[in-house]
Amino acid sequence: MRPISGVDPHSLAVVRLGVDVPYEQAWSLQRWVHGKRAAGELGDTLLILEHAPVYTAGKRAAAHERPADGTPVIDVDRGGRVTWHGPGQLVAYPIVAVGDVVDYVCRLEETMIQVCADFGVTARRVRGRAGVWAAGDASLGLPDRQLGAVGIRVTRGVSMHGFALNCANDPRWFNRIVPCGLPDVGVSTLSAETGRRIVAEEVMPIAEKRLAEALGREPFDLHEEDLLRR
Repeated sequence: MRPISGVDPHSLAVVRLGVDVPYEQAWSLQRWVHGKRAAGELGDTLLILEHAPVYTAGKRAAAHERPADGTPVIDVDRGGRVTWHGPGQLVAYPIVAVGDVVDYVCRLEETMIQVCADFGVTARRVRGRAGVWAAGDASLGLPDRQLGAVGIRVTRGVSMHGFALNCANDPRWFNRIVPCGLPDVGVSTLSAETGRRIVAEEVMPIAEKRLAEALGREPFDLHEEDLLRR
């Protein structure tokens, strides 16, 4: 752990929050860290975790994209539409200083592309769609498949929310919604694309490393208890 005093502009504190984390709990912690980061009392910080199952809706979500069976959805202040988080999916919330929002989103997407490549999966961007995708094959009736989603908010020059990468989660959770507002695409996971089980715990250290590289930061581990003392 690094010293509490001072803020190192070149570092990224990595806080692993564990598994089955309730969405509201992580969102509350994000807001607290965001306030500290915006006030210059904390440096750039990454919260990384697996959520308990939850559907969330960003500011652009339409009514028809929500679960038709009335399953609860948490409305949040990020961009984007309706998505799902839960076990087997790696979720990363970088709370970092941001200058160019478009460039920042590209860096998050590039992080996921690099992580996918590390596990032998080719992922790419698709024009007009956020996130990263495994390419489909129209001749086989195989649609593009979303591997990772991005949804952020930047206020006072500091980001909140972030990206979610499908590792070993059950894609059927997405059947109740129109994921990210895109009705004609599929959802896949690193496990499905490789034919072997790749759990979020295995992906986590690679994602931390790739994100730090994309942001030009030096990562270091920080326990949640030590974060809250700052």
